Amino acid sequence: MTSPTEAALRLPRWIPALFLLALLGLVGLTAWQWRDGPPVSANLLQLLPSGTPGELEQLAETRMQEPLNHDLMLLVRHADDVQADALASEITDTLQASGLFAQVRRSVDADLPALRRQLLEHRLALLDAASREALIAGPEAFIQQRLQRLYNPFEGNALVPVEQDWFGIADLAQRQLLQPGNVQAGLDGHLTAEYQGQRWAVIHARTHGDAFDDSLPLQVERLVTELRDRANASQGELLAAGGLLYAAHGQRQAREEASLIGSISLIASLGLLHLLFRTPRVLLVALPVAVGALSGAAACIALFGQIHVLTLVLGASLVGVSIDFPLHYLSKSWTLQPWHSHRALRLTLPGLFLALATNVIGYLAMAFTPFPALSQVAVFSAAGLAGAFACATCLLPWLLSAPLQPWPTPLGWAERWLKLRRALLGRIPTPWLLAVFVLFCTGGLLQVSFKDDLRQWVSRAPALQEQAMRIGEITGFQPTSQYFLVRAASTDELLASQEALATRLDDLVAERKLSGYLALSQLAAPTAAQENLQLALPHLLEASAPLLALGVSKGQLENELATLQAQSIPTLEQVLAGPLGEPWRPLWLGSQQDGSVAGLVSLQGLKDSTALAGLTEDLAGVSLIDRPAELNALFADTKTQAATLKAIAAALILLLLCLPFGWRGAARCLAVPLLAALGSLACLGWLGQSLTLFGLFGLLLVTAIGVDYAILMREQVGGAAVSLVGTLLAATTTWLSFGLLALSSTPAVSNFGLSVSLGLLFSFLLAPWAISSQPQPKARSQHGAT
Repeated sequence: MTSPTEAALRLPRWIPALFLLALLGLVGLTAWQWRDGPPVSANLLQLLPSGTPGELEQLAETRMQEPLNHDLMLLVRHADDVQADALASEITDTLQASGLFAQVRRSVDADLPALRRQLLEHRLALLDAASREALIAGPEAFIQQRLQRLYNPFEGNALVPVEQDWFGIADLAQRQLLQPGNVQAGLDGHLTAEYQGQRWAVIHARTHGDAFDDSLPLQVERLVTELRDRANASQGELLAAGGLLYAAHGQRQAREEASLIGSISLIASLGLLHLLFRTPRVLLVALPVAVGALSGAAACIALFGQIHVLTLVLGASLVGVSIDFPLHYLSKSWTLQPWHSHRALRLTLPGLFLALATNVIGYLAMAFTPFPALSQVAVFSAAGLAGAFACATCLLPWLLSAPLQPWPTPLGWAERWLKLRRALLGRIPTPWLLAVFVLFCTGGLLQVSFKDDLRQWVSRAPALQEQAMRIGEITGFQPTSQYFLVRAASTDELLASQEALATRLDDLVAERKLSGYLALSQLAAPTAAQENLQLALPHLLEASAPLLALGVSKGQLENELATLQAQSIPTLEQVLAGPLGEPWRPLWLGSQQDGSVAGLVSLQGLKDSTALAGLTEDLAGVSLIDRPAELNALFADTKTQAATLKAIAAALILLLLCLPFGWRGAARCLAVPLLAALGSLACLGWLGQSLTLFGLFGLLLVTAIGVDYAILMREQVGGAAVSLVGTLLAATTTWLSFGLLALSSTPAVSNFGLSVSLGLLFSFLLAPWAISSQPQPKARSQHGAT
């Protein structure tokens, strides 16, 4: 039966009713948001700031990223060539039948008449610069080289018949056209690559969707796994590479980690609470966790349209923080007997409000950085904490109204710990301990390295990386993230600029710093160069005596000359439209709104991006696009912003704490998490760990979460010993979340978890220093005032 005192302490009954109504609305909103499937994204690009300043740069980046997002490359090998061919055909048929791919190509369906037609019509445009210069400067030598090719038995396979190309211009253009990579078409048209005495069948597939679709990457991964098993069973070998496989690995790893971290931390926390409070009713503290997760996900989807898997992994750590709210008043049951949940809530409610406010300040500080990744985590966490707080204060006290009799032993441990602390401070003054701590931190800070790399944002996939490297070595296709964007007033100027850049890239290729490159200037000559060729063509006729001696009639040569002079000069777009222009077609960005034109130069097998420094010097309109370098530089700039945000967040928390504790008490409380963050940073140095951007934001969160422990110790509701027990419980449940994050396969997440875990450890150890140095009134215990 409820006593009059307990009834007086209860909050109004309309509060839980209103909360349940709001919870019902939240569930309805979540169901509506998920009506078309999980709005979960694995697109890493969505987490990065859009640092590109204009539409042209965005178009260039999209064009360069397209193969990564859509293409899948498979290589098949077998010791027996017949079985290899059969296996490759079987795999090709399976890929086509899956319905996942818009195109599956194992062979070249070359339209030979179209190739011959383009070689004849565009032969002057297709001729490279060296051959153009040779023709103009020495027509006699040009004719002699033509004769050598005609008499050379190894110079066959010309697409254009000799009788249509007596001067050999089309033949020379065909031979000099760059064949990207080591992939060649056999006599049967099948694509193959020879490497170290092994013959690989090459299969190229392009999906309907991209690598960041919700289900497509996982479907492709399952299909590739099935095909690899089939190849292994046939004593063959299959290699596969593509952004789809990396996306599938990232999706699966992130979802597994989010599920595992959330489940283990929740089960371990609930198991610990059941052990301490010795009643299954205490397991209801999982309700704030569930409400917090729903609130965070709903807020993210509402603001961003979807939620990223990396946010889910980091958001899983919210479990430990959400449980802290009910633990604040549950821990008072060690001294506040007989236990009344509403009385404990009334006593701890000011501290709960402070804990919520300081945590939200810490999380929302991340929202003001230029990184959408951190903004999502900030929104998820802030909204999640608000939902967990509402559940812990508006519903849970009614569900936990039964008497509690916790296991008394932890209280004895806390009392002995506080007694040992007082004895230590009696022997060693606080300034001396602080000096030792400063020396420890100084030594660690001197060893801290600051490193950020975009690759830290994705989980490690050694098997995929190994296969991608092997495929790159075998096929010669080793695309890089760096490329050149060339702008010019006209197409001729564009080709001239790319040709000047190509000369410098040739030096890198000769130095083996670069495997190769693709530039539009390799395909087509500028209009002026083609006009100069047409003017020099009559000199070929004058030097054609060797051809006449061979039996070619003068009329035949005159007819060919007349044909060449009558041909209209093709534009770059016309050359690209032909079948020979396919490899270069993605590099053409076309005409822009201001009348200028733009094109790209892609790179292959770049050993070190620093080799590109200075290549664009004195080349007007040519700019190096190095997105990873831009982002890494932005990481460094953001660290400075983070330090500023940390200072602002600390100042806001200080002002907030001045209201209940005064400026001295507020400074004492804030010193705890700030020193804890310093200790965590020093530990990173001692452990040889670098401080990443995510690690720095982990330290920012320590400022918010760690101050809760200081507030709990400062208020001393129920006494110092029980406050220490509550601090230990809150720290333990939070450690169970962030500690598991430190084991993540994603380096950025792991660094984040390690930074926060170390910071929380120091926060707990330093929390008793938040206790006022002035004599405290007798602790509220058996019948504390309300």
